[in-house]
Amino acid sequence: MKNNAPLVNFRRLSIPTPWWLVMWVVIPYLLWKALRALVKLLPILGRNWRSLALVIGAAWLWHRHGWIWLVMVLVVAAGLGGLWWWRWRRSCEQFIVLPLLAWWRRLSVYAVHWREAMTVCRLAERFDGKLTVPRLLRVRCTFATDEVLLRMPRGQNPELYHKAAANLAYSFDSRVCRVYSGRRTNPPARPGRWAPLLRAVDRVRFRDRPRLVWLVFLRRDPLRRTVPAFPVPDEPDLTALPLAVREDLETFRLRLLATHLLIVGATRAGKGSVQWSLIRALAGGLRSGLVRLWGIDGKGGVELSIGRELFSRYEYTDAAPMVTMLDELVGIMRARQDRMQGNIRVHTPTLDEPLYVLVVDELLALVALLLDVELRNRARVALALLLTQGAGLGVLVVASTQDPRKEVVELRDFFPTRIAMRLNEPNQVDLVLGDGARNRGAIADQIPADPSMRGVGYVVLDDRPEPARVRFAYVTDDEIRAMASTYAAPPVPEPVRPVSVAPTPDKPPKRTVYRPGPLLPDSLTDFLDGEAA
Repeated sequence: MKNNAPLVNFRRLSIPTPWWLVMWVVIPYLLWKALRALVKLLPILGRNWRSLALVIGAAWLWHRHGWIWLVMVLVVAAGLGGLWWWRWRRSCEQFIVLPLLAWWRRLSVYAVHWREAMTVCRLAERFDGKLTVPRLLRVRCTFATDEVLLRMPRGQNPELYHKAAANLAYSFDSRVCRVYSGRRTNPPARPGRWAPLLRAVDRVRFRDRPRLVWLVFLRRDPLRRTVPAFPVPDEPDLTALPLAVREDLETFRLRLLATHLLIVGATRAGKGSVQWSLIRALAGGLRSGLVRLWGIDGKGGVELSIGRELFSRYEYTDAAPMVTMLDELVGIMRARQDRMQGNIRVHTPTLDEPLYVLVVDELLALVALLLDVELRNRARVALALLLTQGAGLGVLVVASTQDPRKEVVELRDFFPTRIAMRLNEPNQVDLVLGDGARNRGAIADQIPADPSMRGVGYVVLDDRPEPARVRFAYVTDDEIRAMASTYAAPPVPEPVRPVSVAPTPDKPPKRTVYRPGPLLPDSLTDFLDGEAA
């Protein structure tokens, strides 16, 4: 049977395009698209200019002279690099080894898995149908860490990255990832003729960029090795005392001037490493008389007596002399306060007006464990006065304790600088370092109780809000004895008459009610009134 169905002829629609439309619409549109692609490509090429230069140079050499010349150039470069490493290792590490390591880690680890990791860790944002991923800007390596700089999409804050730190670490084959929202480096000092111009450039280079976040991935843990004691400086720099080593192998330097220090850690956590590292950094000032060290050993002399010669005043046997020492230090503070009134606001240590540093080993022994209520109240009042008024007067307190939750909790807030060693419970981290410190990376409760990890703790640095993990130097007993013999404290004059709140002998003993003056804060006033009641 013949099919009489009509055939359908499909023809492509053809519309003649005028020449003016092509010239004034189509060609500018294509040029605009090409320009936009070039603008997006330029930052990528700028960030990877080293890789681009190596590839172009190798391709040109191969094309022009053959593969033999390329191999010869590589062999010569390797030989020169080996000679540089042998003779000038430090500069070779700075300019060759670490930049090459950072280049390789960026290509092989971070750039390959960046989009996947950011999306799975819920750090990529979708807007207007487009997925916006945090931009990878730079990778910088040390011998222990990878420091990755990224730019957050709009609408994010660093708290999201703090919460995702564990997921980010395992996404990039690491066990630890620390998040820092501040700069990793500070502007350098600029002396010389060109200093004004260089400082103007630094204002642009080091300007505040709130959307930049540093992710620090730990490749290996450099804090598993014991840190040897630092050399004793001839004259201590009270604004930068070397005490410990950080995870990035930089030296942690403590600013002791005009602050009080609280060290909290469980038993055998390494609190003694902090105390003796601090005393060792001050030893040059102890011998010259610039710093006077007073000690109260609540453990019966077990901890501090080995360096007894370093202390101008030292008590360890009975509670009464300890409290009397606190009263005497309050008297020194009051006398200095009268001399400074109307002249200066912050004390500067000199030989005539030295810096007084009170080291209290086990603060709970003074403020909570004394059976004599009268002595306990006197100790707490004296410590409160020293903590609230002594920092600017050059009378500082360095105290250590095992548990921040007991009666010491009221005095804890008066220590501006705190160090958290190994702790027993997660909530103790925030008690020591402040609210949110554990979420920002201070997992002091996860420091293992292994004796090889004693001296590891967390501190808050001056230039960023996130805590840093450090390991304090271990000062051996022989080093303490040698230090006590070499840097023994000179003899001191008779102490100032103590300011005591004890009842007078001619009156019957009764419970003393202390009424603090207007120089104390309201919170401390309420606390002391409650204790007296």
